[in-house]
Amino acid sequence: MALEGLKFKQIYSPIHKIDPRVKFVISCIIFSVTLLYIELIPLILLFTIQVPLVYLAHVFKEWSRSIKGSLYLTIMIFFLNLIFGYFSSGYQITSNAITYAIATSVRFLTLVSSFSIFFLTTSPDDLGLALQRARLPYAFCFAFTTAVRFVPVLADEAQNIIDAQRSRGLELDRGSFLSRVRKYIPILIPLIVGAIRRSLEMAEAMESRAFGAKDVRTNLYELEMSGRDWMVLIISLFALLFSVYIRYYVTIPSFEIPIPI
Repeated sequence: MALEGLKFKQIYSPIHKIDPRVKFVISCIIFSVTLLYIELIPLILLFTIQVPLVYLAHVFKEWSRSIKGSLYLTIMIFFLNLIFGYFSSGYQITSNAITYAIATSVRFLTLVSSFSIFFLTTSPDDLGLALQRARLPYAFCFAFTTAVRFVPVLADEAQNIIDAQRSRGLELDRGSFLSRVRKYIPILIPLIVGAIRRSLEMAEAMESRAFGAKDVRTNLYELEMSGRDWMVLIISLFALLFSVYIRYYVTIPSFEIPIPI
């Protein structure tokens, strides 16, 4: 379910029209600012800021699926940090430990959300063109864009295999942890075999089209930065500088979760 956030959705929206290089810079800025803060209030603000972008891009349904699919890891991150805080605070649960555990969970959701918006609104073709404009080798660009294309395909194939095995009586939700892990073997084996078969077919198709015969390649479309793209980029860079200034020169109010006695 979380991999739905990596599947590009072709929609006419203001976010889709932004240059992929600008959207990548914005995602990196959100990533950097998210790692810069550990306080709960700025992290909640960073996550909230992305919600209007989701509505502008008309990808709320897919974005919400990626967030829901990440809730399991989010809960695990919360409890692991809470357990660590329990031992480091002298075998007691403090309000600081709870606040820190919630902050790390919100940080993870913010990172998932930023890259989900990027992949949902950025075509793999445009992403490949952006990587080529960055002077990266075409083989690397092709491998990266191919991986982005096939991750959602493999996720759909895995779900089809799970449904087929459940129709044959495979119960994945019962038993101990080790027994559940063993039950996923009938799912992994056909998934791996299908991935190998698909890679061989792609290799034959690439060879039949003389892939790598020329070092210099031409493209039907070229990326051009518009005035709107430059404006969005400048605003994003100013937001980064403002966030760094707030982090080091402004006292951020603390927010602690009270513990009922």
